[in-house]
Amino acid sequence: MGSHPPIPTRVVLLCGPSGSGKSLLAADSGLPVLRLDDFYKEGTDPTLPQVEDSADIDWDHPLSWDMSAAVTAIEELCRTGRTTVPVYDISLSARTGREALHIERTPLFIAEGIFAAEIVGRCRELGLLADALCLSRGPVTTFRRRFLRDLREGRKSVLFLLRRGWRLMRAERSIVARQAALGAHPCDRDEALGRLTAAAAGRHTSPRATAA
Repeated sequence: MGSHPPIPTRVVLLCGPSGSGKSLLAADSGLPVLRLDDFYKEGTDPTLPQVEDSADIDWDHPLSWDMSAAVTAIEELCRTGRTTVPVYDISLSARTGREALHIERTPLFIAEGIFAAEIVGRCRELGLLADALCLSRGPVTTFRRRFLRDLREGRKSVLFLLRRGWRLMRAERSIVARQAALGAHPCDRDEALGRLTAAAAGRHTSPRATAA
């Protein structure tokens, strides 16, 4: 069997609790960005998980997200510099279209979303991973940022946002611990920007594999 051609581009996976500032950090980095939240399943999908003892859909569970499609998009971007991604409206819980994403010949891009840690292992296996970061600001700060953002954007009803926010605030430390166990490095904004700069300059190696 012949060897695979070299991959011209690699990805930094950026995860962290909802409201931790991932999208803002990604935008401030100046790197191309793939929004992993656009790979949510639609609200009519029968495989969507529910919050225990509740009628709410659990949008913070990895099963609410199309992991396979996200990895395919990342691989296409790494190998060709372009892909087609869904356009997702969180307030409707639905995909409203598709759009082309081109990142030209950049050596690095960011894929950000709350489920990014779920694909650290797969991206590493495919030779696509430059780094994996888990952004964390602390439960109270994250709760406030998340609630104000979701309220401003009209993502869901106020009651739903409060229930979700309270649940996520109590679970934040375990969320960060899980993402770290999957291979994402927990860090604050300043450290994340430093690692992104290093990765863009080719000075940072892929994070170590974690034990199964």
